[in-house]
Amino acid sequence: MTIRLVLADDDPFIVTSLATILGAQPDIEVAGTAHDADGAVTAWREQRPDIALLDIQMGAVSGLDAARAILAEDPAAKVVFLTTFADDDYIVAALRLGAQGYLIKQEVATIAPALRSVAAGQSVLGAEVIARMEGLVGAAGAPADRTARTARPTAGPLAGLTDREWQIVELVAQGLDNKDIARTVYASEGTVRNHISAILQKLDLKNRTQLAVLYYKA
Repeated sequence: MTIRLVLADDDPFIVTSLATILGAQPDIEVAGTAHDADGAVTAWREQRPDIALLDIQMGAVSGLDAARAILAEDPAAKVVFLTTFADDDYIVAALRLGAQGYLIKQEVATIAPALRSVAAGQSVLGAEVIARMEGLVGAAGAPADRTARTARPTAGPLAGLTDREWQIVELVAQGLDNKDIARTVYASEGTVRNHISAILQKLDLKNRTQLAVLYYKA
């Protein structure tokens, strides 16, 4: 299977370099390129690629804006952000938007394998991004605007959680450890630990970081 890709970055050198590197892969075709958000949306509309690989910062109109336009037209579109920024706010914004990946440009060797994973239906994060996510999950008292939700999802994997499971997921996403969660929900640490294990199994996840990522994307 050939993965058709649209690539957008406001640095022409990066576009040319990545197009050369990725285009040399036997299973990746760079179907279109662009140097700004509007051009990215246009290229996506013309090519309807398997994946849109977008720089998250492209001048006044960002890659986030391009992704919003693409996903508004096709909620099933696969968008991966490629950036030099492992910034908490960018990571959360990208995942909440519905991006399938957030990769760091300096990790060039990981980009092609990550695209293959996305094409196969997985979500991917660069090593530096994973480290930042662990920081977000591990820091108790994370800013409210990163975790507060007006309502629980009515669709997707999180919609199938019980009220208690959803409550615990929210607290995990806020960075609370088992002891703090137990104190908040008036349960023992063992009960909380069992709930989290059951939630991870139900959602086919491996750890709390993945659970927080899923929460941010919902």
